[in-house]
Amino acid sequence: MDAKVTRKRTRTRWRKHDTELTLLALPTTVWYLLFSFLPMFGVIIAFKDFKIHGGFIDNVVNSAWIGFKNFEFLFKSNDAWIVIRNTVGYNIIFIILGIVLPVTLALMVGQLHSRKAAKVYQTMMFLPYFLSWVVVSAVVWAFLSFDKGIVNQILSSLGQDPKNWYMEASYWPYFLVFMNMWKGLGYSMVVYLATITSMDSTYYEAAVIDGASKWQQTRYITLPLMKFVIVLMFILSVGHIFSTDFGLFFQVPRDSNSLYNVSTTIDVLVYKQLKTATVGMASASAFLQSVLGCAMILTANWVVRKVDRESAMI
Repeated sequence: MDAKVTRKRTRTRWRKHDTELTLLALPTTVWYLLFSFLPMFGVIIAFKDFKIHGGFIDNVVNSAWIGFKNFEFLFKSNDAWIVIRNTVGYNIIFIILGIVLPVTLALMVGQLHSRKAAKVYQTMMFLPYFLSWVVVSAVVWAFLSFDKGIVNQILSSLGQDPKNWYMEASYWPYFLVFMNMWKGLGYSMVVYLATITSMDSTYYEAAVIDGASKWQQTRYITLPLMKFVIVLMFILSVGHIFSTDFGLFFQVPRDSNSLYNVSTTIDVLVYKQLKTATVGMASASAFLQSVLGCAMILTANWVVRKVDRESAMI
């Protein structure tokens, strides 16, 4: 009995490595406190008629409470259905393709015998992730410009009439999905590829001895071991289903009025209405997106927990 008590006391003592780990985590902790938790105070702006007439704290405290009036503009807008449809619809496609394509590419790159070739392919696919949407929009303009665009020059050389691509709304859902995958595919692939490279090679050695083919090794070893990471990425992606990348839907289409019905999402609508709306309305939109995103994460985690308890986040 005394030995057990002594052992418990020893475990609860602060050790040197605890200090080292705490110092290692301190910068990240401070960053989250300053840029994630402290700004949460501003959430109350969504419920106030925020007026700028002095310091920020003074504005927040003295502005009048108006309840949920700032939330009404999102639902009373004539284009509310179009905006919600675009936001949710695009994100569903992004979630599906954002899992299938990176996993497939990670499996393919992981099968390469040449490590140098694998690094080259990995780097080439990862580079677009570091480009800003402003740069990407300029590249897209170089391809789709009516006068000097590469695509129209090719069409002209083939004897076809050039198209004003920024007036053709039917093509842009495909363009936007392609650009999102092109830019973010490499990042997701690296996450899955890191999971593959960390797997114990003895599983594959045993499978080769038993005569398993490459497909059988992928199906019965690689994919089951990747399941937890795939589910984790899926749950995190679901949390952003009501948010979109502003640069993709505003910069790339170059704010063309002809593409309004296929490129306007909640974030773009809020930005455009800030010209006539208030800061409180923008805060209400961001707050609603955060609450719905949190609810979607918890719902997705609950569903996963019912299907496979070990793959759930919490």
